Amino acid sequence: MRNNAKAVRRKGSSAVTIDAVAAHAGVSAMTVSRVINGHAGVRETNRERVMRSVVELGYRPNLAASALAAAQHTCIALIYTNPSSSYLRELLVGALRGATAAAAQLVIATWDGLGKEARREAARQLCNSVAGVILPPPLCESKMIVSEFVNAGIPVVSIASSRFSDRVSCVRIDDRQASHDMVSHLIAHGHSRIGYITGDPNQTASADRWQGYRDALADAGIGYDDALVQPGYFTYRSGLAAAEALLDLPLAPSAIFASNDDMASAVVSVAHRRGLAVPGDLSVVGFDDTTASTMVWPELTTLHQPVAEMADTAIDILLREIRRSVPADRVTVSHRLAHQLIPRASVARPRGA
Repeated sequence: MRNNAKAVRRKGSSAVTIDAVAAHAGVSAMTVSRVINGHAGVRETNRERVMRSVVELGYRPNLAASALAAAQHTCIALIYTNPSSSYLRELLVGALRGATAAAAQLVIATWDGLGKEARREAARQLCNSVAGVILPPPLCESKMIVSEFVNAGIPVVSIASSRFSDRVSCVRIDDRQASHDMVSHLIAHGHSRIGYITGDPNQTASADRWQGYRDALADAGIGYDDALVQPGYFTYRSGLAAAEALLDLPLAPSAIFASNDDMASAVVSVAHRRGLAVPGDLSVVGFDDTTASTMVWPELTTLHQPVAEMADTAIDILLREIRRSVPADRVTVSHRLAHQLIPRASVARPRGA
């Protein structure tokens, strides 16, 4: 695949085609088409390879050329930095599906490794070429980045942020209530000593999920114990460190709630390494319902955050704003989607309960 990538790059400014994406990913053009249109029936490994190739090659789907001409050739950007691979896959599936259905071009850009000034300059350059921007976390939490676009008159829709203002629309779930639901689920199974791994402190969703954890304990008459809370950053590695700290406590928790699936998967790994049975000795739950939740044993009880639907909805909101006949009439909205608790095999009653 490396040779294919080099061949594509040698074409210079030529537009990347669906055939080039297929060759880079090692799949058929039909498979690429099915993936970017959000169809089921594609093997997970192939879906991930296609999404990776789309990003690496900078492919801009344009599957409805005639409709695009009628829709004023709208070009929008989705910019991301450093999400988990499973979260990114869901994000791209939804965004590509929404852009294709709405006859819009989608630019996918990664700002990984860019410093503050480099991001500011990248934002200014995009302002000259796109009509709107989708910002998932953590970029949607950056006042500097948001201001660059808004001050240039570029509509912005953020994903999974509760920092709503009259300048930026947002699509999210109720993270606080979702977290409350998960802790209540553990309490209903007899757990009262519940460890918690926080998310990235720079994201509003992290604070909301932590507050939901505290709310559920209080509602059940269980005292909050700061020793049972460990910092995490939504990464697998931070989940490993947090799990070690929680399980090293003199009185270890009987259950651990990690605020995303990557960190919950890390907790399962640490438990297995210590010879602990999940869920016999330790119940483990996560958040997001990404592919990571079903790639560990046992599969994780988790909270389904409809990431693909959130991205699809963000595209719809953004295009409605862009295509208003009178720009001065543009309005921002806060759209909340439903979450769902997904019970699987990683939760049981604590021993002796």
